[in-house]
Amino acid sequence: QVQLVVSGGGLVQPGGSLRLSCVASGSIFCINAMGWYRRRPGNQRELVAAITSGGSTNYAEAVKGRATISKDNAKNTVYLQMNSLKPEDTAVYYCNADVRPRGSGPRSYDYWGQGTQVTVSS
Repeated sequence: QVQLVVSGGGLVQPGGSLRLSCVASGSIFCINAMGWYRRRPGNQRELVAAITSGGSTNYAEAVKGRATISKDNAKNTVYLQMNSLKPEDTAVYYCNADVRPRGSGPRSYDYWGQGTQVTVSS
């Protein structure tokens, strides 16, 4: 089993910053990629940012220039730093990981962490 535990989030004023963390643990052989998604009120879940094991990153247009995704391979942890937050960034943020579990052979699986609420409001 693989677990993802998210920390961070909360209430932030417009223009403020926040940092989300997600730690993967369990029977992990390797992590191919990790990412952050969000579900804004009335919308479907959408990609915010992702990072591969090689360090390649991908960002949603809405957060480019304001978000930075990074990882600590030794800790199986991914971070999302978001600056210049806007009310439209208000959402439940989810961590995702594409993981190859130990003993699973070549297959990898998608795992999700619990969501964390981010509210941007004055």
